[in-house]
Parts: sequence; C-alpha cells; structure tokens
Amino acid sequence: MKFKLDENIGQRGINQLKQAGYDVSTVLEQGLTSASDPTVIKVCQSEDRCLVTLDLDFSNPLQYVPSEYKGIAVLRLPNRATIDDLTEAIPTHIPLV
Repeated sequence: MKFKLDENIGQRGINQLKQAGYDVSTVLEQGLTSASDPTVIKVCQSEDRCLVTLDLDFSNPLQYVPSEYKGIAVLRLPNRATIDDLTEAIPTHIPLV
C-alpha cells in the first residue's frame, strides 16, 4: 500500500513505515507544507495514496467521501499526546488500513 504522510506526522513515524516496507511519500518532501486540505487530498488521489494525518478535518465523510479515495487514516491521539504516542499509534493502526 502507498501512503502520503501529512505534515503533522514526524520523522519517526515516516521511518517506521518505510522500515516496514511501505511506499511512503510526505507532504513535506513534495513542498506541500501549509497547502490546503483539498490540494493535499487531490495529490493523494493522483498518486493513488492513502493519506495518514492527525487533521480531523479529513474525518468528515460528507466532505471526503470514502469511496472517492484510496484511503484516509485520521489518527486520534489522547490530549497532550507525546511523540512516543504517535510513534506507537502508527504501527498499531496502519496495518488495519
């Protein structure tokens, strides 16, 4: 599976997915930092990638109809989550996508 990691996913998460053998591209690598949500999701569509993000805006199924995308994985973390919480969530939840 091919993933696009949003700018809110850190380098440790990127490294974990790459080490697990996933095809990973990032918003940062493509110069899309601060790009609008519609721009980011259009790039994901054109590349057949599942977006991995912490941005809750992408969890609205009326705005981002699931059947129109390869996938959108919105990770939900507890309040005051640490980088370790995020790093732990990625290998736990991404194989479920």
